[in-house]
Amino acid sequence: MAKNGNDAEIDEGLYSRQLYVLGHDAMKRMQSSNVLISGLRGLGVEIAKNVILGGVKSVTLHDQGVAEWKDLSSQFYLREEDLGKNRAEVSQLRLAELNSYVPVTSFTGALTNEYLTKFQVVVLTNSSLDEQICIGDFCHSNGIKLIVADTRGLFGQLFCDFGEEMTVFDTNGEQPLSAMISMITKDSAGVVTCLDEARHGFESGDFVTFTEVQGMTELNGCDPIEIKTLGDICDTSSFSDYVRGGIVTQVKMPKKVAFKSLSSSMAEPEFLLTDFAKFDRPGQLHMGFQALHAFEKKHSRLPKPWSQSDADELVALAEEANAAQTGSAKQEQLDQAIIKKLSCMAAGDLAPINAFIGGLAAQEVLKACTGKFMPIMQWLYFDAVECLPEAEDAVLTEEECAPRNCRYDGQIAVFGSKLQELLAKQRYFLVGAGAIGCELLKNFAMMGLASGEGEVIVTDMDTIEKSNLNRQFLFRPWDVTKMKSETAAAAVKLMNPSVRITGHQNRVGSDTEKVYDDEFFESLDGVANALDNVDARMYMDRRCVYYRKPLLESGTLGTKGNVQVVIPFLTESYSSSQDPPEKSIPICTLKNFPNRTLKLPGAQPLEVVEAVYKSLVTDYPHSWEDCVAWARNHWQCQYNNNIRQLLSGAPFWSGPKRCPHPLEFSTNNDLHMDYIMAAANLLAQSYGLPGSTERSALTKLLQDIKVPEFIPKSGVKIHVSDQELQSANASIGKRRTVAELILFVPDDDTNFHMDFIVAASNLRAENYDIPPADRHKSKLIAGKIIPAIATTTAAVVGLVCLELLKIIQGHTKLESYKNGFMNLALPFFAFSEPIAAPKHKVTNSIIDWTLWDRFEVKGIQSNGEEMTLRQFLDYFKVILDAKHLVFAGNSSMLLHHYVTSVKKLSRLLGYFRTLDSSALELCRLTTHAS
Repeated sequence: MAKNGNDAEIDEGLYSRQLYVLGHDAMKRMQSSNVLISGLRGLGVEIAKNVILGGVKSVTLHDQGVAEWKDLSSQFYLREEDLGKNRAEVSQLRLAELNSYVPVTSFTGALTNEYLTKFQVVVLTNSSLDEQICIGDFCHSNGIKLIVADTRGLFGQLFCDFGEEMTVFDTNGEQPLSAMISMITKDSAGVVTCLDEARHGFESGDFVTFTEVQGMTELNGCDPIEIKTLGDICDTSSFSDYVRGGIVTQVKMPKKVAFKSLSSSMAEPEFLLTDFAKFDRPGQLHMGFQALHAFEKKHSRLPKPWSQSDADELVALAEEANAAQTGSAKQEQLDQAIIKKLSCMAAGDLAPINAFIGGLAAQEVLKACTGKFMPIMQWLYFDAVECLPEAEDAVLTEEECAPRNCRYDGQIAVFGSKLQELLAKQRYFLVGAGAIGCELLKNFAMMGLASGEGEVIVTDMDTIEKSNLNRQFLFRPWDVTKMKSETAAAAVKLMNPSVRITGHQNRVGSDTEKVYDDEFFESLDGVANALDNVDARMYMDRRCVYYRKPLLESGTLGTKGNVQVVIPFLTESYSSSQDPPEKSIPICTLKNFPNRTLKLPGAQPLEVVEAVYKSLVTDYPHSWEDCVAWARNHWQCQYNNNIRQLLSGAPFWSGPKRCPHPLEFSTNNDLHMDYIMAAANLLAQSYGLPGSTERSALTKLLQDIKVPEFIPKSGVKIHVSDQELQSANASIGKRRTVAELILFVPDDDTNFHMDFIVAASNLRAENYDIPPADRHKSKLIAGKIIPAIATTTAAVVGLVCLELLKIIQGHTKLESYKNGFMNLALPFFAFSEPIAAPKHKVTNSIIDWTLWDRFEVKGIQSNGEEMTLRQFLDYFKVILDAKHLVFAGNSSMLLHHYVTSVKKLSRLLGYFRTLDSSALELCRLTTHAS
């Protein structure tokens, strides 16, 4: 595969998940962009990591500083032995390993105007305001796109200038809408009516085009037409009369956007709001960051952590800067409290904040390179001050937050040393070591989670594949086929040797509850999910509720990401509310080889019996020629005979339903030959026979194969007798091999799985005159592939780890926690308080219960005797003042078992101690049960 360049091919095996986010055109544009990233502290390395994984033409790392202790709080490619070395030079070799298609170089000189002209995109981190304005003006006047990113403790800043005119080719990244038409009127403003099967989703201002319209054919293939008001299109009064049918499809229209330079935008800023609960915060922080630059220019240092005198001075500088403002940046009144917090944390360097801002900044780099998605216009400010201790008396002091010359200095500067001690003792269970899991492990290591007496247990049963390397950044090409959990744990240990991480290869579920048992869960401080399916998420949610453990839940889908925090006794659980069901492909869409086994004697469905008989007797292949003959006959059955059978019956097509037509096989048709080649090879694989990819030889074989004449069927008839089945079963042992199930692996291009699916689906589309789909789209559908990109994952995990900091500090206020949703394509951010755990009343009781509440029962009384069943029931009668006691599921069975055996109650106490309020729903047991 050629290296990246203007004419380079795209390695779909590596970039497959990202291609479903960006598309081929955007990827090709990105491959012509050279990117400079200045500043290789924690934020800079985060941006560089994501951009390199994205696949630009080249990345140059610039830094004139050397590694310090505080850098190790978030710079995951610096180690203790690198202290005193240039950050860019040390990071270059480790970043270059991320993607062999992206050359990575380092530069330690001054950023001159001449040097900057080598790049299409320049990213500045850890830079002075004077440098930002100077470089910003040059870039703006020379067509170089500029991004400025900065983080200060729990605060972050991002600025974008992509020139006076930039073309955005796709503003939202969504698939173009399409709908079937039921009517089009002839009028000066023609009205298009769509079928009522589903909401079409079109809006005023959208552009559309038409296909397959019968009658009003002037619309077919027309230039994009704007929807003026919902339903109205262009003047159709002179068009032909509409007859029937047609499809209307949205057309993505390019949009021009303009940016102001950094110097111009300072006085007249345009803010992108990230948190609607902090509506006035961006303006305040805009002045606060300017004051920070002034403070650093004056003192050649940042304000000291939690220094009240420095905080007072920063407020004074902010007041001066605000008073000098004449544009819209001027604030009516400064929020001194937030400015002081900015001062107190300015020297801090936090991995979660760098992950969030770094993910956003890297996505803006990709937008600048490709014109894909809407850029940030133009300033973004973010803070997470709710992560600070809740208690009013928990005042952090300058002494407690002073540097210790340790790798956590950047974090201690914000939270003090006590939190660091708590972090070191944590025992966390991480479920999944994929994209989110890798990012979580990296952040855990930087934060010092489980760096003392604690432990992180990560489990993942999967092995590493090539397609993982594009976003699961802990893995390298030489790790392919290794176990994810073990490889990730080893990679993180290099980042922070003091972190204790253990890798498991278990699937979480009922079959591993002997491993992840009561003792295991009771020992945990919390759970973090990094899963890719809802069922596993719901299972872990149930376990966390059962054991009353906090759960950090997150997920991504392309540029979209979400974070949910589940806190015992405070919030609802993950399963308390559910998203709408995912759009799925009907089971009839994809056909598989029979994989049920024959069990004799015993009745089987007729179609299964007949399919097994064919597999073992009539269609059993003995050679490659037999496989080709089977594939040719299968083609004839699927795409000719079956269609002719449909046409011989009652018509089923009307309205939008298309009338099919049979296909005639031809060896000159590449699609037909693709099908035969793939089907024959798959059949040969399943029977252990040698296959072939010789196209000319295949053509010769097909010329000698005679296809049976089509005879319409009058009904379904089973052609296999019990005696024939018994005989077939007895002969299995005499055969060299029996058909083996071949698992569908969409990413494995060494087999014929995708070849067969692409050919089969497009042949069926041809039957119905439906446009074909390319291999890329077919793999997305058939493989149920989830679009993914590293930038979203990094940003989402940054937010997850901010919630982790709150949990470890023991925050108890609901408003302290944040559930989040983002769509980096728009861009859009929304944060909200978690939903409180719903309260329910027990029947005839004044007591409120939530899903977190339990009935606590002591089985041994003060006199040392075991509680009897009567005493057990009387206990609940007194506690609840209820006439009826209600149990759920297994609890009722356990109690029934006790009633019938009347033995030791202690064997049940482990269950009753954790019996939750769902017991009210299923089974009523009266006090007469005794």
